[in-house]
Amino acid sequence: MHRDMVAIPSIRVMAGLAGAAFFGLTPPAPAMAAQPPASTPEATTSREGDGGTSWEFRDRFVHRGIAVDVSIKPIAQSRSALVEGDDVLFRFRLSDTTTNGPLRGLYPAAWLDHLVHGIEQDAQGCQAKVEQFAGGSLFSQAELDLNVYYVLALNDDATITVVDPLFGFGGTKLLAMIRLEGPGEDWVLSSDRKRLFVSVPTTGRVAVADTETWKVVANLDVGSPPRRVALQPDGKYLWVTYQADPGEVSGVAIFDAEALTSVGRIATGRGQHEIVFSEDSRFAFVTNLEDGTVAVIDVGDLSEVAEVETGQRPVSLAYSSKGAAVYVSSQGDGNVAVVDGRTHRLRARIPVDPGVGQIRFAPDDRLAFAVNTERNLVYIVDAALDRVVQTVHVGSGPEQVTFSDELAFIRQRDDETIWMAPLDTLGREGQPVSVIDFPGGQRPFAEAAMSSPADSIVQAPGADAVLVANPADRAIYYYKEGMAAPMGSFTNYGRQPRAVLAVDRSLKERTPGSYETVARLRRPGRHMLAFYLDSPLLVHCFDVTVEAQKHESDLHAKVEYLLDRPNAIVGEAFPLRIRLSDPVSGAPASGLTDVRVLAYKSPGTRQHRFWADQLEPGVYGVEFEPPEAGSYYVFVESRSLKLAFEMAPRAVIHAVEKP
Repeated sequence: MHRDMVAIPSIRVMAGLAGAAFFGLTPPAPAMAAQPPASTPEATTSREGDGGTSWEFRDRFVHRGIAVDVSIKPIAQSRSALVEGDDVLFRFRLSDTTTNGPLRGLYPAAWLDHLVHGIEQDAQGCQAKVEQFAGGSLFSQAELDLNVYYVLALNDDATITVVDPLFGFGGTKLLAMIRLEGPGEDWVLSSDRKRLFVSVPTTGRVAVADTETWKVVANLDVGSPPRRVALQPDGKYLWVTYQADPGEVSGVAIFDAEALTSVGRIATGRGQHEIVFSEDSRFAFVTNLEDGTVAVIDVGDLSEVAEVETGQRPVSLAYSSKGAAVYVSSQGDGNVAVVDGRTHRLRARIPVDPGVGQIRFAPDDRLAFAVNTERNLVYIVDAALDRVVQTVHVGSGPEQVTFSDELAFIRQRDDETIWMAPLDTLGREGQPVSVIDFPGGQRPFAEAAMSSPADSIVQAPGADAVLVANPADRAIYYYKEGMAAPMGSFTNYGRQPRAVLAVDRSLKERTPGSYETVARLRRPGRHMLAFYLDSPLLVHCFDVTVEAQKHESDLHAKVEYLLDRPNAIVGEAFPLRIRLSDPVSGAPASGLTDVRVLAYKSPGTRQHRFWADQLEPGVYGVEFEPPEAGSYYVFVESRSLKLAFEMAPRAVIHAVEKP
């Protein structure tokens, strides 16, 4: 991967390297191009902190006419220092020292790494560290990588798992667990990546999760079971389709996406609804499944301005800026109706076959893919011609299409195969379509207990790779384009991932010349904040101190593992005993019914979880039978004590074969 690199790659390339490291693969470390030392006589550095509730760490570095102003600010806490466990905003402002004007359109990278006590970091050491970090080696990872993305899974239960692709807590990559009031149906991420909106049909509400704290901060009352959620292109309004009893009228509820307040509710027709928008956010288009129509809504005054008969059972629609129209697939009579985006009149009917389902445009906004699950067909529609130009016969029930920059990915219903078509070869009318495939897991997608209309395949940010959620496998796979099979996978902690989403947390330009991201400080002590800019080439390490605080588990419970022997016998019961007590008084934490024990073998991801019974006041126990030889890490949790696995100390059990 990237064998032709002769300098540290840009942040876009680093995302691909992160994906490889995510699954235990070590790409070759690129060599840094020659440059002057980061510290030169003309370089100056200054630091200051601002006291009070608005305190933030600030530092400045100037080199050859470029100023780098860094600030680190706690988000939810009133602090006078940086403290471990806090979510903080990292901001780098790059400017020209002559004009003080911002330097725009750059791709900086940064890492925060713990410094060993007594070891001083010089310019050469800083440069060597940056070269190691950019190489993606598992043996030289920074404590905190500010160039990564997080992977979210919408699960079959009332949770969303949040995984950090590089950080591993004792072999698990779980960063957070977002708990909902009920199972989520659909989701959408705000353009600034700060809010995640999730429909929860069983509660009649839409959960709003903060992606900086990974907590639900609000629930929007829809009044009826919500299904699809969508943000119009300008991000002003959140649109939610809601469900009614069969034969009754339903429609969309509209909310202010910033203020999180209701702004309207429009009944559009009968049956389930899908929704898309014109590229300028002036109009919303909503299907009415039972009526065979599409309602056109003026976003300015939130009123329905037209109703277009499109065909029997319109199940999906997509907007094309190239065609300036909405393309609606009608499952019942087998056509794709073209609704003009300006006149709101039916412009054409493109015949396909009954059973046509999802329709979606490729990134060029010209070629649309429409799947027919029952006939194993994919129709390619050219928006410039308003007709089918190619038809592809694929596998076992194609039902969902997603895209990377280079490929179309077609997920099957009845097996685990993912079909791919190179986008640069498509659109040649009458010509055969070249398709290849790879296994998207071990079991067919149809074996999932619950389905979701949200995407189960998404592109990994900045990489020629995709993430594939296979709910039947309870796993998410990482597939690098050009490979015969996924490079690796991670389990979803016993849950079925019905949909997957990537939240890009790499440094992004939020305002001119200001590059920002949010991350959580993980460890107290002295750190170096390594900064790298590829063009113009600039490397510097800032000195950052993070103070310690007591972990939540220390504040709520003291954990002591009572192991009568260090070794266990494979296949035989080993008694795990844990004493939980108050950290101040030492009194036993008695009468708990939610004490759970986790054990997993290292290396590996297979986990064993057990509910523990109280054996005596404050002492809880389980019997663990290790299935194979090796070292097992043991953790404990209790929600009533506010003790999570990741906050608890660990015990290590060595399992050996029976003599």
